[in-house]
Parts: sequence; structure tokens; C-alpha cells
Amino acid sequence: MGGFFGSVKKSDAVFDVFLGTDYHSHLGTKRGGMAAYDKTLGLQREIHNIENAPFRTKFERTLADMHGNAAIGCISDTHPQPLLMVSRFGKYAICTVGVINNAEELIRGVLSRGGYFDAMTGSQVNTNELVAALINSRDSYVEGIRYAQEVIDGTASILILTDRGTIIAARDKMGRLPVQLGKSGEGFCVSFENFAYKKLGYSDLRELGPAEIVEITAEGVTQLSRPRKEMRICAFLWTYYGYPTSSYEGVNVEVMRCRNGEILAARDAAHGLPEIDYVGGVPDSGTPHAIGYANKSRVPFARPYIKYTPTWSRSFMPVNQSERNKVAKMKLIPVHELIEGKRLLLVDDSIVRGTQLRETVEFLYSHGAKAVHMRSACPPIMYGCKYLNFSRSSGDMELITRRTMAELEGDDAINHLEEYSSSQTARGKAMRKAICDKFAFETLDFQSIEGLTEAIGLEPCKLCTYCWTGRE
Repeated sequence: MGGFFGSVKKSDAVFDVFLGTDYHSHLGTKRGGMAAYDKTLGLQREIHNIENAPFRTKFERTLADMHGNAAIGCISDTHPQPLLMVSRFGKYAICTVGVINNAEELIRGVLSRGGYFDAMTGSQVNTNELVAALINSRDSYVEGIRYAQEVIDGTASILILTDRGTIIAARDKMGRLPVQLGKSGEGFCVSFENFAYKKLGYSDLRELGPAEIVEITAEGVTQLSRPRKEMRICAFLWTYYGYPTSSYEGVNVEVMRCRNGEILAARDAAHGLPEIDYVGGVPDSGTPHAIGYANKSRVPFARPYIKYTPTWSRSFMPVNQSERNKVAKMKLIPVHELIEGKRLLLVDDSIVRGTQLRETVEFLYSHGAKAVHMRSACPPIMYGCKYLNFSRSSGDMELITRRTMAELEGDDAINHLEEYSSSQTARGKAMRKAICDKFAFETLDFQSIEGLTEAIGLEPCKLCTYCWTGRE
């Protein structure tokens, strides 16, 4: 995944961008970067690896050296960014968020026209450099961004810091990711997460529409290209990605998650709630779904285990896989009084491969749980995501749902995905029972597409649900 933040002010903007970018740390774990423009210093840029330390600690020293009334910052789960580029229409810094599925095809096209790229380790091309090459192939930023939006198969939201001290921001063509604008008495900002700028004294201005392009100065925001009407914003923003205090298209994440849990509990109640002592959430994003479930079902909410994160906040930090697994287990601290002899119902934000969930359930049984029921706050994931980094994999068969379906019915299972998604069909019941048998769940169910859509509150046609339905 990834996120970005930018600001143009009448005064120095670097500290705002440092803090605003840090507030996007939940969206990425590999690289962090900042760039600024100052009339005397010109464009400045710094990038750090943040796999073993948070963004804030890596960039604190940057604040003494980087200056400018315009700046951008990004958290990236992919390639280093922002990059500094030179084009016929000026020098600029660029960062992007998204996925380019046809990168190899686009790279060959640039090379065939006499372009070139700096290869990274492993001979990879930085996707930000590819986007810049597409933009540079046209006569202006606007024409170049429009061209990139059209030819990219996937998703690309773009932030550009120009050598005029302005920021050009573009939302991806289908609006799968948010791009939000804020304002203050000192200037304007652009952000993936709107809570990031509210904490810095900005207030909401508006959200960009799909494919919309704007230019931001300290005096205002100018629309350079109008938005498209069609939108497919990622529904996972609410169930998993988004920070609880964020809102997208006017819908708050925490409120949606609690409402989603209520809808899930109401459906369970209609078919008969299992006998349970406590409802708990799989931390952290599963917790508000569980609170909603507990409130609706009137079963007490509890936290039977706590994640210990002060020193090992990221379980994948060790290079060795066995060490990673050990650290992941070390993070789970049991509350014995809430586990031993208890019948627990856990709500997770999603069930993708099931590896960590298996370990969690084994952990609970090892500490004396009498029964563990599992609920997923979203429908069964049937496809790896084509547009973002969530549930992306080398193949759909890595998904626990698809593996289980193939075990039950072989290659023909692909022809019955809708039946497997439903909890009311014979195939759907068989898949759920098979997963229960694998993981020692007492019962298992998933939120429905209809329930999830109701919880978000937007028209279904405005939501991207590809990973559940396969429909674009």
C-alpha cells in the first residue's frame, strides 16, 4: 500500500509534511521519503528504509537541513520515493501510490521510443520513474498525467512537487484510493488520510474526484482537469486499511466498522447465536467490528489477549522466517481469566491466507479456551487484488478460500464462486465447515457483500469489490 502528504504554505512547510507523512505510517513499511522546494536551495530530497524503525526516527535530522514553503512526503510499501526528475516542462519531485500491472509493457514502450531507466537491485525499474517517463512523454504535466492515467492498468494516484513551489495532485482514474484537500490560514495541503491534516490545524476543503487533477499553492487550489463520474473506491479502506479516525467519501472508518459488526451480529441472531461468553476482536482493525457485534448481540466484549508492540511493533522485521514466526507468537500476551474455560467469538477484519489466524486459535486453545468461533468482517476473498497491495499474491490459490474450494471440488470450483461465498448454499456451508476443520473453529462465517455495502452506506456501483466478486 502506501500514502502521501503535501503542503504549500506562506511559511516553511517541512515540519507539517514531516508530521503529516508520519501519520501515514500504518499504510506502508518499507520506504519513507520527503522532498521540499525552496527558492534558494531548489528541490531537496531524502529517502530512508523504514523496515526496522519508524518514519519519525529516520527523518528527525532531516528537519534541520530541509527547507521550503512547499513539500511532499510519502510512505511506500514498494520502491524508494519521491524521485527527482527533469523534463521539458521543468524539474520536479514525484511520488505515487498504487499498482501498475502492465509495467513491463509500458517499460518496453518507453525504451522503444529511445527512453531509458536507472535499474534498481534485481534489474527492477522504479515504478515512480516509469510514471514520470509517461508524464514526460507529453507536453505538460496535465497532458502527461492524463496519458499515464489512461495507459496504466491498475491504480496510480500521483503527487508532484514542481520547481515553481507548487504541488500537482491527481487521484487515480477510478478513484479506488482517496486524495483529500485541507486548508488553513497559512496555506493548503493534500493527503491520503484526512485526520493527518486535521491534527495539524487544517480543516477539510474537499476530496478529489476520480482522475481529477489540481494544482496547489499557498493561495488556493486550481482545478486542472475535471473528475470522471464513475468511481470504484476500495471497500477495504473501511474494513482494514484505513485508520479509525479517517473518513472517505464522508464515511468514518470507526463508525463503519462498528456498524458492520452490528449487521454481522444481526444476521447471526436471525439463524441462532452460538453459546459464547465473550466477543473479542483480532487486534487491531478487527476490534471495532467486534465491538459492534458485542453491542448488537448483547454478549460482553472482552480482550482475551493483547498484542505487545512497544519493542516489536512489526512481526516481520527479522530476516529469518522462523525468527519472524517466533516474534509474532511473542507479541500475543494472554489474559488467562478471559480465556480459560471460556467460549470465545473472535471477529477479524478479513481472512486471507489464514496462517496467522491458525496460530492465534492454537494460542487460545493452548491457554485453555473451551471453544473459538470465528467471524470475518468482510466476505470470502476469492481473488488477489489487482489494484492495491492488499491480498496480492503469486496466485489465487494462496487464498484459504480458493485452496479449500479446490480440495472440495477440484478445478470445477471456479465455476461456483457465488455459491461458495454464500453461507446459505450447500457449497458455502461445505467450505466453511472445511475451514473450521482445518483451524479448529467451532463455527465460521463471513460478512456478506450486501451487509458490507450497507455498513459503508455508499451506492454499490461506487465500491470496488473485485477481491470478493471478481467483477471490476
